[in-house]
Amino acid sequence: MADRIITGIDVGTYQVKVVIVRVVKSKSERSLPQIIGTGYAESRGLRNGYIINDTDVIRSVRSAVAQAEKAAGVEVKRAYVAMGGIGIDEITSRGEVITSRADSEITATDLEKAMQDSEERIAELIPNRKVLHAIPLSYRVDGELVLGKPQGMKGTKLEVESLFITTFEQHLNDLVTAIESTGIAVEDIMASSLAASFVMLTKAQKRAGCVLANIGAETVSIAVFENSTPISIKVFPLGSNDITNDIALGLKIPLEEAEKIKRGGMSSANYSKRKLDEIIAARLTDIFELIGAHLKKIQRDGLLPAGIIITGGGSGVATIQDLARGALKLPSRIATLDPGQNGKIRDASWAVSYGLCMWGASDEEEGSPIGIANHTKNTIMQWFSQFLP
Repeated sequence: MADRIITGIDVGTYQVKVVIVRVVKSKSERSLPQIIGTGYAESRGLRNGYIINDTDVIRSVRSAVAQAEKAAGVEVKRAYVAMGGIGIDEITSRGEVITSRADSEITATDLEKAMQDSEERIAELIPNRKVLHAIPLSYRVDGELVLGKPQGMKGTKLEVESLFITTFEQHLNDLVTAIESTGIAVEDIMASSLAASFVMLTKAQKRAGCVLANIGAETVSIAVFENSTPISIKVFPLGSNDITNDIALGLKIPLEEAEKIKRGGMSSANYSKRKLDEIIAARLTDIFELIGAHLKKIQRDGLLPAGIIITGGGSGVATIQDLARGALKLPSRIATLDPGQNGKIRDASWAVSYGLCMWGASDEEEGSPIGIANHTKNTIMQWFSQFLP
């Protein structure tokens, strides 16, 4: 059996990151994807996660892919791509169907029809948007709550509560066009925060309940998990660049020096350590207050035993863990990637692109959030293909 080569592309506002993995095909045992190449390039042409100059984005993607191809010794023809930015949003809905079989046994078709009904009910509420992921949160059979899937049970009416992750059609159009312009076919698209969760969170954390916060350059995206299922995804229009800007203004120093200080580097300028800490703490507090307000909105504030797990390029800021713990009244930790893989991925900023590869390799995993996401695989690209030349 031939090995599979899977590529994940994360087009971030700060950097484009590409990870290429090899999945060894074996009948006897299933092996984990092995990273064989990585590449990155400075992102240009993006603002808050969406494309404002496609030529610059294409150039950045091509550069990062070429670097990864050289390291891996393979040519990238297809890839899984992350969708981030402030255009990502969520909406919940309910759907119901009368079971189709004469003996009232619930079938997979009934589950699909209930989800379709659920999506049809929100169609008019999300103009200009496309559903990225449709996630069933809970089922009821004849009004009674069911744990897990009700397939095989008997009942007259099946109801489902669903979470739909959406994005602007125009943003999706622009991203896919940019990737395709480099000669790479887009296999599928996933929300960035979900992709990162595949490598940043453990099964125990997702089962107990947690929030994964990915702090990027211009956006902060969160994914809330409970009972191993993503129950909420949100993106906020601020990020670690705002911390850099605050330091530059507060200490009256160049942006380049402010960025170096933020990342813990040495500076030739004399500045007050206390004032620096106050500047950083103020902006991080703003970020965690937004997260806290969202958790309160979905009635999960203070109710996630596994706490907040922080990742992304902005997670390396000093004191961030303590500030998160104090602001959210939850356990707090910085996510770390597996130090294995021969050091090819160096920090948590690679989580999204690596997570995309894990998702692509997870075709048979139906009992996890990866499997849930796989239920909508290819639907986005089938929809988009009609617009391609």
